[in-house]
Amino acid sequence: MALSHDDLWPRAGDWPEPADGTWDAVILGAPASKTSLSPTGAHATPGAVREALRRYSPTLIGPPPVDLNEVLRIADAGDIDDPDGPEGEARLRHRVRDLAARADLVIALGGDNSVTYGAAQGMGAAGLITLDAHYDLRDGVSNGSPVRRLVADGLDPRRIVQIGIADFANSAAYARRAEDLGIRVVTLDEVRRRGIDAVVAEALAVAGGGGIHLDIDVDVCDRSVAPGCPASVPGGLQAWELRALVRGIAADAAVASADIVEVDATADAADGRTVRLAALCVLELLAALHTRRIRA
Repeated sequence: MALSHDDLWPRAGDWPEPADGTWDAVILGAPASKTSLSPTGAHATPGAVREALRRYSPTLIGPPPVDLNEVLRIADAGDIDDPDGPEGEARLRHRVRDLAARADLVIALGGDNSVTYGAAQGMGAAGLITLDAHYDLRDGVSNGSPVRRLVADGLDPRRIVQIGIADFANSAAYARRAEDLGIRVVTLDEVRRRGIDAVVAEALAVAGGGGIHLDIDVDVCDRSVAPGCPASVPGGLQAWELRALVRGIAADAAVASADIVEVDATADAADGRTVRLAALCVLELLAALHTRRIRA
């Protein structure tokens, strides 16, 4: 359906390619899907998120109101060609590294959660915060293994914080693995008991001291708001909770990259609610970047 046009109501998205020079934020599509533990059409998601962005305004209400397109230099670097497998991961890693040298924040649009491995390494992450119902500590190479692979390659597990880990979505073996590694796990129940501000502050303190990568696995959300996530379960985070966590964490200057993953655009509800939530997470990351500017 064609969207209406109003010169006084600009739309998000449609950002230019990153030409020479520096940028505040760069979007990069990473349509990985081939190692997913469950069948997925996540390769279609970066394009769907870009389309969904145009349903939203880039405006923060304030006061005063702020048009993010006016106060931030935002670019879209297109998609990585076939980011699955060792060669695809290398392409993703190298592209993120290149963009990170020219932008304050690189946002990778997945694709499944395997994207986290290459994106975090490309940025040179020293700390990792995940918003995820799952540990992603599985053996092997899949969308269930990026955290284990990052640790195996040298990421200090004591600088990893996993927020939203849920009952009945993990095994005892992987829970013990996280504990043995010294990963800080903030369960879904703990998020709700302590509150978002307290959890954000602790996560940044634990993961901080250098570049942080933020992994936004949308399946941390309740299945009613994220039906397009194959592994989302009833009782997860509400959309507003995810958005608040994303903005709160990314408002810290230590966060240099982020990914938005595990959304299958081909399995979404008819109203596109999961893809639209992913698009709003992009805008929350940009809003957080603006918050950094006004704090500086």
